[in-house]
This record gives sequence, structure tokens and C-alpha cells, in this order.
Amino acid sequence: MSKLILITGISKGLGYAMTEGFIQQGHTVIGCARSSDAIDKIRQKFSATNDFTSVDVANEQLVKKWAEHILNKYEPPDIVINNAAITNYPAPLWEIPSEEFSDLIDINIKGVANIIRHFVPAMVKNKRGIIVNFSSGWGRSTSAQVAPYCASKWAIEGLTRSLAQELPTGMAAIPLNPGIIHTDMLSISFGEEAANYTPVSDWVLKAVPFILNLKPKDNGIPLTIS
Repeated sequence: MSKLILITGISKGLGYAMTEGFIQQGHTVIGCARSSDAIDKIRQKFSATNDFTSVDVANEQLVKKWAEHILNKYEPPDIVINNAAITNYPAPLWEIPSEEFSDLIDINIKGVANIIRHFVPAMVKNKRGIIVNFSSGWGRSTSAQVAPYCASKWAIEGLTRSLAQELPTGMAAIPLNPGIIHTDMLSISFGEEAANYTPVSDWVLKAVPFILNLKPKDNGIPLTIS
């Protein structure tokens, strides 16, 4: 049965791979990314039955406007995947500029809250739907020089598990660690070593069925795509 799947941060990496993977399996994707150029290219690649918009999830007014448009046009999503995130350039915490720290928190935490605030009430009304908030191994452990990113992903773990306690029966909120995948973001943290990790093309073959198989019984359980 075809599902309506909302994904943030679809311009590259995991977001783009999931968009392609879900569409190939016959599902409809509603996606956003900050880059309007990237969105134009994605629109050209995939059929018009999918819906792509340039939205900065950190800007609540843009998210609100997008949500109103989508919820007027479609039923509430079956699955919401909060994937959009950035990492900091590796450095001791005291050397990371305030602006870089703030941008990361605005996207990685507030952006997730903005999507939840404006899409989830319609899902709650129907008492159905799965919310997947992408966490990280660094949402359950720590490393030097990535303190802001760790802080944001530990926050996602707590935020998601609290949200899970607020949802009606029939829904789920899941903090999902995607694993360590060779993306542009991993290259920022790991440098050349990033190439030793799982390619996105391999990861998505596991990730798409894994996410499609999530059920209300998984509510609040921290999961990992191994």
C-alpha cells in the first residue's frame, strides 16, 4: 500500500537517497531542503505526483506556511522523517564560533520541533502516523571536537522519547540512529577516513524497508539501522 512520506533535508546524502528509494518503491514523497537550486533539480528528476519545496526548517514561519499548503493538498503524512541536520567543523567547544553553534541548534533541534509543531497535530487528530527523528551514534555517545553536534543529537533522543509519551495509541515517535554512513557530513568529521564507511547507496537498501516496517509498537524505542 502506497504511503505519503514527508522528509526534510532532501538535497543530498541520506535525505536524497531515501527520497529516491521510497519513490522507486511506489510511495509519494513530500520533501524540503534549503537550496532552491537543489529542489529545482529534484523536481525535474522525479514525477509530479511527488511534492518538493524550498524550506529552511529553522524558519518557523516558512515551515508553518509549507505545512498549511501540504495539509490542504494532501491527507496528513503516514511517516514524517526529520532528517535535516548539519554538523560543526571539528574543534574544541570553546573555539567553535557562536554563530556556527546557533545555526546547528536552530536546524538540528528547533527545525525538528518546527516540523512537529505544524504537521503532527493533523496526524494526532487521525490517531495514526509515525514520526522518525534522525539521531546519531553521537546522540548516545560522545567524541571530542563535535560537542555541538553531540548536544543536538542527545537533545533529539530526549525530545523524541518525551514526544512518544504524548502521542495517542496508534502513533509512534522513534529516535533513529542511521548508523555511520559515508556522506559529505561524515567527511567534515572524519576527513579521508569517511570513505571507509558504508556508502549511501548500500545504506538506503536497508533503511527504506526498515523505516517502512516501523509500527506503533516501536513508539519511544531508540532504534538503529545496523
